[in-house]
Amino acid sequence: MCEKGSDTAFIGTGAILKSCEGSIRMKSRKGFTLVELMVVILIVAILATVAMPIILRSHINEAKWSEGKAIMGSIAAAIRAWGAQKGPDYDSSPGVTYPGTLAELGFATRDCTGTYFVDTDFSFTVTKVGPPPQFTITCTTSRNNAPTSPDGYQLIGSEDGTMTWQKYTP
Repeated sequence: MCEKGSDTAFIGTGAILKSCEGSIRMKSRKGFTLVELMVVILIVAILATVAMPIILRSHINEAKWSEGKAIMGSIAAAIRAWGAQKGPDYDSSPGVTYPGTLAELGFATRDCTGTYFVDTDFSFTVTKVGPPPQFTITCTTSRNNAPTSPDGYQLIGSEDGTMTWQKYTP
């Protein structure tokens, strides 16, 4: 119903306006209601709750592997130092032998033990003293709190002097 002096009337909740001249038009709404916003926030919170453990697990594994990789880097430095001590002609000398244990590289028992890895998690082979030395260092996990993925890593020292990391599956 139109009021005196007005050309529109509110019908019901005011969602529809009726012009006194007879045409009907919808009231325009801008924005979202509080309920709609709360539903969206709830959905985002549920998705975040499900996704966060998955995301964090991979970051935790990488952080744990950083300890193993650091120890592997120390073993690589010891191999290089051992090779430098033997000299560049060592590979061609008769009866050449390469180190096969951490003790032969100068590591004491538990020198390569950390929070997530122990000495026995590391193995290596030296195929040439060089320069540059050629070797492969392998690290796998044995402790209960060790990283779960991947199964291991290898550090490979190649004949061009580069060292590369690769995931290792026993």
